[in-house]
Amino acid sequence: PSYGDLNYLVSAVMSGVTTCLRFPGQLNSDLRKLAVNMVPFPRLHFFMVGFAPLTSRGAHSFRAVSVPELTQQMFDPKNMMAASDFRNGRYLTCSAIFRGRVAMNEVEDQMRNVQNKNSSYFVEWIP
Repeated sequence: PSYGDLNYLVSAVMSGVTTCLRFPGQLNSDLRKLAVNMVPFPRLHFFMVGFAPLTSRGAHSFRAVSVPELTQQMFDPKNMMAASDFRNGRYLTCSAIFRGRVAMNEVEDQMRNVQNKNSSYFVEWIP
């Protein structure tokens, strides 16, 4: 991969992460509120971003992707933007930001399914 490919990936991921800042939606927020809601302890303030769908820089075709397919890709270690395998630890918190015409109840149901099926990777509760 070239620096151009890397820049494309970083810009696509940051565009996705900051979507809720730039467009109206269910969860209009800013990065500070996101951090406050996701960081249970000040020393555990590092985020690990999963991004889906990952496409190559030259791919200009669009295809419809279902919510279950997106969430499966989002939690896939190959789609994480850090060289870390989450299966060696646990999620403290999680935020899923979807773009496009997606029904909120479908997203909530799918996220609940992911959490139930992979309960060993999520902490039971946070004080």
